[in-house]
Amino acid sequence: MSDIQLWTLIFTVITFSVYIYIAYASRVSTTSGFYVAGGGIPAVANGAAIAADWMSAASFISLAGIVAFAYNGYAGSVFLLGWTGGYVLLALLLAPYLRKFGKYTLPDFVGDRYSETARLVAVIAAIVVSFVYVAGQMAGAGLVFTRFLGVGTTTGVVIGMTVVFFYAVLGGMKGITWTQVAQYSVLIVAYMIPAFAVSAKVTGIPVPQIGFGDILAELDGLQQDLGLAAYTEAFTQTSMPNMVLITAALMFGTAGLPHVIVRFYTAKSVRAARYSALWAIFFIALLYTTAPSVAAFTKLQILQDLDGTAIGSEPGWFTTWSEVGLVSATDANGNGVIDFATETVINNDIIVLASPEIGGLPAPIVGLVAAGALAAALSTASGLLLVISSAVANDVYYKKINPAATEAKQLMVGRIAMAGAIIVAGYFGINPPGFVAQVVALAFGLAAASFFPILVLGIFWKNCTAKGAVAGMVTGLTVTLAYMIWTIDIYGNSDGLFGIPETGFGTVGMLINFTVTIVVSQFTTKPSPIMQELVEEIRYPGKTKLVAQHQAGEIEL
Repeated sequence: MSDIQLWTLIFTVITFSVYIYIAYASRVSTTSGFYVAGGGIPAVANGAAIAADWMSAASFISLAGIVAFAYNGYAGSVFLLGWTGGYVLLALLLAPYLRKFGKYTLPDFVGDRYSETARLVAVIAAIVVSFVYVAGQMAGAGLVFTRFLGVGTTTGVVIGMTVVFFYAVLGGMKGITWTQVAQYSVLIVAYMIPAFAVSAKVTGIPVPQIGFGDILAELDGLQQDLGLAAYTEAFTQTSMPNMVLITAALMFGTAGLPHVIVRFYTAKSVRAARYSALWAIFFIALLYTTAPSVAAFTKLQILQDLDGTAIGSEPGWFTTWSEVGLVSATDANGNGVIDFATETVINNDIIVLASPEIGGLPAPIVGLVAAGALAAALSTASGLLLVISSAVANDVYYKKINPAATEAKQLMVGRIAMAGAIIVAGYFGINPPGFVAQVVALAFGLAAASFFPILVLGIFWKNCTAKGAVAGMVTGLTVTLAYMIWTIDIYGNSDGLFGIPETGFGTVGMLINFTVTIVVSQFTTKPSPIMQELVEEIRYPGKTKLVAQHQAGEIEL
């Protein structure tokens, strides 16, 4: 066992033990505790849990790789803008009002606000979005185990599934929340320490957000010398319209993600929900303002390490990552050296994981980064799996099949549903349909096209009807999902319509949803007077009478 594998094993065992202990200490026996942690999580802790839930394997493992390679610097900023901007929308447009409405799940809100048919459509949409998203998390966990512990992808995914199963099934939302607070602490430390160390080594400035500005001109020049577009040049790989479409899909998708929205039901109050969003933005910004610097530092070092290097004389980090098939170089022109622009293939998902090795940092730091990556992947996976579990147990079984079910029966169904979801998620992790962030980006488009319009209209337009919401959700989700399937490479239609990528089509699907919902609502039965009054009241500050009666289940909508 190498030093890196030893330290990875040490950090993994320690952190996994902490997660399992927290889950055991937080175990629950009520549906309120299982679904929304009893609605008693403090704002700071809730903000950290939201950040951990949010900063998935895509953020930790793939984000810097996208910025550095997939979208060449400037264009990669769409992910930074979209994934942070969405929280502003959440804080302003959705979080406090959904918390005041007072339900367990996103389909719960949809069912009460619109109809039982709308609830069922929302359940299907939530499950589709969550499964697409969780596939990327399991794939990320498998990647870490494969590289750093020397086990196969299947074994790595099974280990991740087992740990998530234990603390998610045992503690529900309460266990997941406090586990995610610990996971955020692990992942942010694991991300920041090597970033500070590499920044100090490359630029002499230990603050990466400042240091990376010093090397951008050098990186631009080096790329141009290799025949590539300058790193900071605009619109070299993505057109301006597509930049807008992708950014918007990620923003509105963020504001419509079920596993993020449910977090605001765990807050103690409407005020705490607002502060939870504020703390979440702060905690997320720590990583998201660091990611561009990690991308720039790592790409600069890779270019310096590889271009012009003799075949067979590659640096050690290249050899270790090539053994797991994530980097490769071929001497296509037969000149005996690597020509970076034409003869290398680098998987986007290795940039952060390989950064400490590329920067020559010691083995403990490499092991810490691996533990951070696992924390990021498993924290988000657990939140997504709870969404699937609660959708099946609360919104299908309890609300539709057996309204007389006891809490014990509901919890049993929820835990069985979660176990089934973990198995399906594991399959997608072993057989992922793309690299981690690519898979995750699709989930945002689906969330934008299905949930965001009906949530905003449900809160701010009292005349939005049940039939309008159902028609909008079904149309938006179906069109967007069909487009994404049609544009994947195996069907040969990767250019899509008008060159719109699948990651940006969620914006189009969202606009279609808005249009269909508004038009159909004009010609269908309006909500009841009491519902219209309730919609007005949830936007008022304070504890209004009708809202209190609704939360207590004392009125018939």
